[in-house]
Amino acid sequence: MANLVSNLGTWTQTFASAWLIASMSKSAAITTLVQTATYIPIFLFALFAGVIADAVDRPKFLFFCNLYMALCACAMAVLVISGNASAPPVLALTFCLATGSAFVWPAWQASVSGLVEPDELEAAATLNNLSYSVASIVGPALGGILFNWIGAGALFLVNAISFVGLLNVYWSWWQERLPNTATRHGFAHSMKAGLSTAFGCGRYRRILINVCTVFFASIAFAALLPLFVRDVLRLDSSTFGTLMGSLGAGAALAAFLLPSLRVRFDKTTLLSGALMVYGLMLALMPLITSLWLLVPLIVCGGMAWSAIVSTMNAAAQSSFPHSLRARTLSIYLFVMAAGYALGSVVWGRVADGAGVKIAFAVAGACMVVNAVVLATRKHDNPI
Repeated sequence: MANLVSNLGTWTQTFASAWLIASMSKSAAITTLVQTATYIPIFLFALFAGVIADAVDRPKFLFFCNLYMALCACAMAVLVISGNASAPPVLALTFCLATGSAFVWPAWQASVSGLVEPDELEAAATLNNLSYSVASIVGPALGGILFNWIGAGALFLVNAISFVGLLNVYWSWWQERLPNTATRHGFAHSMKAGLSTAFGCGRYRRILINVCTVFFASIAFAALLPLFVRDVLRLDSSTFGTLMGSLGAGAALAAFLLPSLRVRFDKTTLLSGALMVYGLMLALMPLITSLWLLVPLIVCGGMAWSAIVSTMNAAAQSSFPHSLRARTLSIYLFVMAAGYALGSVVWGRVADGAGVKIAFAVAGACMVVNAVVLATRKHDNPI
């Protein structure tokens, strides 16, 4: 429940940052830098964060990381409310906030996967994703309604307040003083062990390749959606919030459908089908201007997105023992962030040069190609 509230604040901030930058700049490249600033810290710090997460008391570590993120959100609110907001400081504070996330994610993922049995990991990943998905519906919708009423500064303040529940949970967990099972090896040794274990596994290497290519193409939706609403649909922030929330609505619905689909299909078939659906969503969006058609299309894409994320995440979490999990998951996050950061820059450049519609179409084609390649090789290289 605490994570749900925090995710709600995060999605509110994500919406406010993207629309604020889109409102201040006409450049697609600058607008898509919001996604770059969000994911480049994970690329820079995830490996380091994974070693730390396996070497320290996790609840204490998570407490201070979330406190830092709450302070960054407060700084963002002060910046906007004081009237000093412009693209560079907003992007810089977005980078700082995302740096906190880069250190939180390996420890959080490793903690979640340690709470359930291995055969329950996919269900746990789906349930965890449901919390994120529900917040992704309410956060953008709420942001779309409130942005023009109370302003971006108040939305950033909401994000700061949303950390209170998680801070309380981590503080209580910390005070339980559970036995410390942290590794005592040096940093270099721990890093080398994590890298050699991860890259020495052929299955994990295939997962990482899929992660990089999938997230490179999929970030086009989040990066280009503000421009699509502003320049193609010529509508306002409430529409942006509605479309963002539609993706979350689809992801939330998927939590109830995925268990039955996993019984009927193997992981590779399910993943390739989800990639195909998401790619078709991206490719069809430029052809549709009616919200009555766009919303159900994006809901379908959200369902596919939930299947993609939960399947790949569960595959990564189940690949290695608990003692190495944070470090190996940090490599997963590192590759994911590389795809996200590179993709947001590339799609911004494509949109500036050829238009938002072409950028969406090319990104969709990349997803479809990925789906076809995965499906044709599933017997040789299963997930």
